[in-house]
Amino acid sequence: MRIALFGTHKVGKTTLAEELLEKLPEYTLEVEPYYQLESSGHEFLEEPTAEDFVEQFNYSARLISQSGEDVIFDRCVLDILAYLHILDPKKNIQSLFEKTITVLAEIDILVFVPIEEPDLIHCQKSDLPKLRSQVNDLLLDWIDDLGIQVIEVHGTPSSRCNQILAKLKS
Repeated sequence: MRIALFGTHKVGKTTLAEELLEKLPEYTLEVEPYYQLESSGHEFLEEPTAEDFVEQFNYSARLISQSGEDVIFDRCVLDILAYLHILDPKKNIQSLFEKTITVLAEIDILVFVPIEEPDLIHCQKSDLPKLRSQVNDLLLDWIDDLGIQVIEVHGTPSSRCNQILAKLKS
């Protein structure tokens, strides 16, 4: 199965991915495209740009399309596209949106990790809390508008992991 975790930054996706990997040792983990690109020499600016997210989007789409089975993706095209849209709302993203729908069809389980109330992870000013909130709200809108089938997880990392494992068993 291909499992994609998505949500804004600082919600616990990586922690959840690592916990899932402990419970599913036969799976491989694809870390965020940002980190994969960075480790291969791509240099990102201090402040995120729309171009950075286009690069990450294309990388993520290739990762998903070229992956085998039993993979956990820490971030996917949907949340990357949300960042791009928030950062540059005038940019025409129609073709990227269509590609997103195609790529999401290759995912078996989409897991949305939202900002919780109360917020479980303290967000510093340097963590761009406004951007974080805007991306979270846009993802909620897109999930509703598009009728995307997702598991929305809540609670502690263990609880979130158990919610996904229960879905895998069903």
